[in-house]
Amino acid sequence: MLPNLSVFWVIFFVLLLTVILDRLLLKPILRVMEERAKAIQSARELAERAASEARTATAEFEQKTAAARAELYRQMDDMRRKANEERAATLARTRAEADAQIASASAALKADAEEVRRTLSAEAETLGAAVAERILGRRVS
Repeated sequence: MLPNLSVFWVIFFVLLLTVILDRLLLKPILRVMEERAKAIQSARELAERAASEARTATAEFEQKTAAARAELYRQMDDMRRKANEERAATLARTRAEADAQIASASAALKADAEEVRRTLSAEAETLGAAVAERILGRRVS
């Protein structure tokens, strides 16, 4: 039994439509899908590379910031130490000057006190003799 000739024509047209659909519709769609997949993969790689560079830049920034902060603290400590040394030196100089002035004033006061004692002693003798003369009414020798 021989199939009807229309079956062959249907098979022929189905094969022809398959070839036409494959070349005109499926291959372009598949090509676009592959290009899109490549573009997506490329974008992912670019994003990963950018993220990696950003992490590296952030780490470098943090490292430089930490180094700058450490340098700033070191400079501040140096300045504080120098200021403390200058303050101590100024205080020592001032204290030495004050001690010298106190010693000078004390020596001058002692000299003045000794002079006053001598003067008072001399005046006391004179006054004592004068009082004795008045009381006794005669000159005391």
